[in-house]
Amino acid sequence: MSKPKLLEKSCINCQKDISPLSKEEITKLLDELGDSWQVIEDHHLKKDFKFPNFQTALDFTNKVGDLAEKENHHPDIYLSWGRVSINIWTHSINGLSENDFILAAKISTLF
Repeated sequence: MSKPKLLEKSCINCQKDISPLSKEEITKLLDELGDSWQVIEDHHLKKDFKFPNFQTALDFTNKVGDLAEKENHHPDIYLSWGRVSINIWTHSINGLSENDFILAAKISTLF
């Protein structure tokens, strides 16, 4: 599995003049991700994480927040009792970039 390639990379600042990934590029990177992330409307990545209680969900959310700050790439995080839902896309291009897959791979290692 090629997942370590994504883990070895870091997110880079995207310029507004780049285009979102094509369907083919998304498919390739999703195969590399090799995880249960979903691509929604070729626009964003989504994954739900389940936990036994609120505290462990909150702890995971804080770890994701720390990672997002380190990578300077910030997902939408929804926290509820025993569940964290994460949506990732590159806001500056209103679509998916390689950064989203890099962040998703790194988030998966936190779970």
